[in-house]
Amino acid sequence: MKTHSILTRMARKTLFIACLGAAAGGVQAAEDYSSFLRPAEIPQPDNNRITTARTELGKMLFFDPRLSGSNWISCGTCHNPTLGWSDGLPTAIGHGMGVLERATPTILNTAYQPLQFWDGRARTLEEQAIGPIKAAGEMNQDMDELIKELSALKGYRDAFEDAYPGEGITENTIAKALATYERTIVSTESPFDRWVKGETHAMSKQAQQGFEVFLGKGRCVLCHSGFNFTDNGFHNLGLKNDDDPGRYGVRKVKILKGAFKTPTLRDVALTAPYMHNGAYKTLEEVVDHYDRGGDSKENLSPNMQPLHLSASEKASLVAFMKALTGEPAPVTLPQLPTE
Repeated sequence: MKTHSILTRMARKTLFIACLGAAAGGVQAAEDYSSFLRPAEIPQPDNNRITTARTELGKMLFFDPRLSGSNWISCGTCHNPTLGWSDGLPTAIGHGMGVLERATPTILNTAYQPLQFWDGRARTLEEQAIGPIKAAGEMNQDMDELIKELSALKGYRDAFEDAYPGEGITENTIAKALATYERTIVSTESPFDRWVKGETHAMSKQAQQGFEVFLGKGRCVLCHSGFNFTDNGFHNLGLKNDDDPGRYGVRKVKILKGAFKTPTLRDVALTAPYMHNGAYKTLEEVVDHYDRGGDSKENLSPNMQPLHLSASEKASLVAFMKALTGEPAPVTLPQLPTE
């Protein structure tokens, strides 16, 4: 409760400052909004610094279906680079074509997130990387069997030695390589970014008006703040017919019942459907949900309140969110070892 209160006060302060700027003369592209630009450095742990060898190895592993027990599912199956690093489905499909309970989150900009998964159960990308591989409902792979499979291939033995000299092929080095590759998956420059840098026509007038709604009447910045447009917090948004405990399954704090991690809005135009359970097909539907102040009021986040937005304000808000989507970086599939 204490942590939630602190985050809420910080978010309100951010909103207050933003609204002061808007009230003083409208939203303008200026260095005032430089906090919304991507930091120069990608966060990375000291014990797993990004190198070319580690990135290339991680990329091979990411797109290799041998990481699954069936040898049919790779990380890239659900985290498709052409679909905003998600899968375009309401909820994920796992081992044996089983339908899972939660949507596949994008892995874009996960390097900047302190906690991973919708419920934040993983504290590092290394921990996150191994989770789906071993999960029976997802990739259903036995780690010892995977290590045997990879070790039988000279291409992988050499790649692991180049990336992690003397460490061999282990669960730890597999996790580290995957995490390294994931850290390099970052958003490209969007129309909004160019506008902030001073290109006054990079973002449409409608999108600029939407940014003003985002900072003010829409209250979006309470949770979607900073470069990655997330507070990295957990909130119950009042979705209908949703009994998923969310963050409460990890931390038994009442306010976290039904609360899920605030997702990034970067490349949001590519990651439909939306919400942790894929409840909404379009951004327009998402805006309508927030405008209603949510549907289920049980344990609802205090940030969820009716907004009374006009049709024009809603359309502008959607235009702004679409302006957070950049041109996807090209991804060339790796050549996987066969011997």
